[in-house]
Amino acid sequence: MIKSVYIHIPFCNTICSYCDFCKIFYNSNLVDKYLDTLEQEIKTKYKNEIINTIYIGGGTPSSLPLKELKKLFQITKLFKTDLKEFTIECNIETITEEKLKLFKENGVNRISIGIQTLNDKYIKFLNRNHNKKLVDKKIKLVKKYFNNINIDLIYAIPDETLEELNEDLDYIVNLDIPHISTYSLIIEEHTKLYIDKTKNIDEELDYKMYNNIIAKLEKNNYIHYETSNFAKPDYESKHNLTYWNNEEYYGFGLGASGYIKNIRYTNTRSINKYLENSYIKELHKLNKKETIENEFIFGLRKIQGINKETFYKKYKIDICTLNSVNKMLKEEKLIDDGNYIYLNKKYLYTANDILIEFIN
Repeated sequence: MIKSVYIHIPFCNTICSYCDFCKIFYNSNLVDKYLDTLEQEIKTKYKNEIINTIYIGGGTPSSLPLKELKKLFQITKLFKTDLKEFTIECNIETITEEKLKLFKENGVNRISIGIQTLNDKYIKFLNRNHNKKLVDKKIKLVKKYFNNINIDLIYAIPDETLEELNEDLDYIVNLDIPHISTYSLIIEEHTKLYIDKTKNIDEELDYKMYNNIIAKLEKNNYIHYETSNFAKPDYESKHNLTYWNNEEYYGFGLGASGYIKNIRYTNTRSINKYLENSYIKELHKLNKKETIENEFIFGLRKIQGINKETFYKKYKIDICTLNSVNKMLKEEKLIDDGNYIYLNKKYLYTANDILIEFIN
């Protein structure tokens, strides 16, 4: 049963150096057309399920002016809801008290803020415009309306040192935020950083930084509950757990992905095609083997791992009888605690290499 909705707002107020999507800058006429098309897509695809989580991502949804945000929230009223979590992504520079009030009035109960770094040198490198003074001011303002807050931190920025990363971590911990997402910067083709021929950080240092983040945040009472995510008790992302539990969800908007009735689909990334109501770029119906592969690819991202009883109820298979699982249990890459199968912590950094074994 579908309980979650992801809505993509591709508009952005900055030139993003590390993302290949935030390229559609604010234009009022284009935004209106986009929201009209988004509404039509939802009316066409949504089948009146009760929705428990909504996530509005981007781009930068908070870059939209109040008028367009009000229109966006009117569109979300199309869903029948029993909301447990309603998240909207924000850029620290575009947060205002008026917008926070509007979010609150329309059911938002979780704010995700892309701070990325607090180091002036790397803020400039990532083409952002905030500083610590602004972050302090805006976080204080957000806390006036919300207590469920996530901060995104990017690390392994070229030339970044372990000491500089620790300065960022200490600063974020002192902000007393209940959820932190951490991402190693990977410089992709067709991004500004790639064009400038900037190199990715040394892999050994990246590994040290990853382990350093885990140690630092666990020491400060954050639960490491997913490969890249840390939360205070009861602040784990309910929406993102939909993905990691391999459950169905709607994806609406340009480039959004969804998973419905064992079909994974991806919307077009062409704004022109989308505005012509040509939403889908590709879809793929999964067979049982592929569905089980996804169960491992997503489920083993969770530190707790895959629940053996739940796996059996889904597939009528004892997870420990699968050859790949049995092999990795013997190699101690996986651990069986009786209730869950999960990755041995010393293999977390190379989790992708292990997960490829399930596909092979």
